[in-house]
Amino acid sequence: MKNINIVICLLFVSAFSRAQQLQSFISEAVGNSPEIQAYNLRHNIAEEKVNEADWIPNTEFSAGYFVSEPETRTGAQRARFSARQMLPWFGTITARENYASAMADSEYEEIVIARRKLALSVSQSYYRLYSINEKQKVLEENIQLLKTYEKLALTSVEVGKASAVDVLRLQIRQNELQQQKEVLDEGYLGEQTTLNTLLNRDGNTEVVILEKLMLPDEDGVFAEDALTLNPELLKYDKLYESVVQSEELNQAERNPMIGFGLDYVPVSERPDMSFSDNGKDIFMPMVSVSVPLFNNKYKSTSKQNELRQLEITAQKDNRLNVLESAFAQAISQRNQARIKYNTQEKNLKQANDAEEILIKNYETGTIDFNDVLDIQELQLKFQINQISAITTYYAQSAVVNYLITQ
Repeated sequence: MKNINIVICLLFVSAFSRAQQLQSFISEAVGNSPEIQAYNLRHNIAEEKVNEADWIPNTEFSAGYFVSEPETRTGAQRARFSARQMLPWFGTITARENYASAMADSEYEEIVIARRKLALSVSQSYYRLYSINEKQKVLEENIQLLKTYEKLALTSVEVGKASAVDVLRLQIRQNELQQQKEVLDEGYLGEQTTLNTLLNRDGNTEVVILEKLMLPDEDGVFAEDALTLNPELLKYDKLYESVVQSEELNQAERNPMIGFGLDYVPVSERPDMSFSDNGKDIFMPMVSVSVPLFNNKYKSTSKQNELRQLEITAQKDNRLNVLESAFAQAISQRNQARIKYNTQEKNLKQANDAEEILIKNYETGTIDFNDVLDIQELQLKFQINQISAITTYYAQSAVVNYLITQ
């Protein structure tokens, strides 16, 4: 009983590993991708700009020395020292921070888009590898089947029920299938390099496909507004919001700036007089206002922001049309793949029935090896078509997931 439990656990772990293989590849690709890392750094820079927005104009310091000292009642002025600080109008710094935060949000959507595109590329490469791998298995099975028929033909030749030509034709067919299998081997190596490149690892790293794909009984049901949540569209919403914040900042910067300052003038004592304020230094607090009287710049910026909003709206509408078309195509091709798969399933069953009839004929002493080759060729065709159909189904499902999965 203990051994049985161990075997059951091992089988469960194996099945779970097969189901998680593709997701593991996607996670590895996202974690190792230089492109994703670059987008993350861009987002970090954009977030840091929020801190950068919290600034005020530089404090101004100035100093001057009177070459010819002006005489006043309290004494001669020797120099002048000044300090000035301009402050933006109330809410301007907050408007800057909101604009920088909106730009950071739009950069984050670029990260989400890049991740989804990478996941789609990994999935499609994985399914191409699966297709090649399954076709290799089918070709190998058919080669072994032809070898069995070759033995039957040799036996029939010995008893005079077949000719050597039948044996040669079976051998030629084996050579053709072996050629196809070797071509697929090269295709597998090339696609393996593609997947390894997406995973950012050595191109020669061996990739073993563990999963066995089966068509689900039913296709998923999608909400009508599923496409509107695609990051490629959300990106335009974030860009639109950044323009809104840009206009709020523009309006805030149209307000005056208030400045505060202090002038200090050291005064020399008058030696020939004695009074209470003799040589008293001068301190002069100052308040200034910077008013944008010539505000064509701000009017132009407002107009540009208005046009930019219209541009973003048009771009979003256009992108939505493209995504809707891609979604419809993916659903259509997936439905076609299911139809083709089911048809090939029926055809394959009938071809297997025909094969059984041929075997029974051999048992009664008659067999036509031309029919054997025809049936074998049909079986191979149906099997290859079935693999292509199931691969197309899952490849298009990956496209659907890219378009609508949140």
